[in-house]
Amino acid sequence: MSQASFSLCVYCGSRPGADPAYMEAASELGRIIATEGWRLVYGAGDVGMMGAVAEAAVNAGAATLGVIPTHLLDAEAPRGIFGDRIITETMHERKKVMFMNADAVAVLPGGAGSLDEFFEVLTWAQIGLHGKPLYLVDVNGYWQPLIALVDHVIAEGFAGPGLRSLFQPVPGVAALAAALRAARS
Repeated sequence: MSQASFSLCVYCGSRPGADPAYMEAASELGRIIATEGWRLVYGAGDVGMMGAVAEAAVNAGAATLGVIPTHLLDAEAPRGIFGDRIITETMHERKKVMFMNADAVAVLPGGAGSLDEFFEVLTWAQIGLHGKPLYLVDVNGYWQPLIALVDHVIAEGFAGPGLRSLFQPVPGVAALAAALRAARS
């Protein structure tokens, strides 16, 4: 398979979440990545939303790059490999390798790990380490409390108003795809 000219890093839950719309969005994003000819960069797990994105992407013909630390191999990737895989020693290295191999970042619903990943790349953008597009895929309003928190941080003087411009909330996967296409043109 030829190397894709655009790679999207997807952060999301290693669990399916309570709302079936989350898993549907994960699968839809995987299919869109393939349709667009993009490469998926993800956490290399085959569980939860992470597995759904990867499985849908691979089944639809997308190239993938999974990055996983050794200590999560048994917990998150018990069935096998979707596409190319890099095994790292630490979580920090995993996040760095994922980010370095991507042109943009999309954050689907997820838990503490997804929040950690989002805030790390947001902080890197805030201090000028990158200018990659960063999107919160706000499936059924999942990220509204986070967006309100960021607005609160700004209102309370712990960040400038420019922080809000470093990421773009989109209401769903179709809107994400449109935003990515627009950003690439």
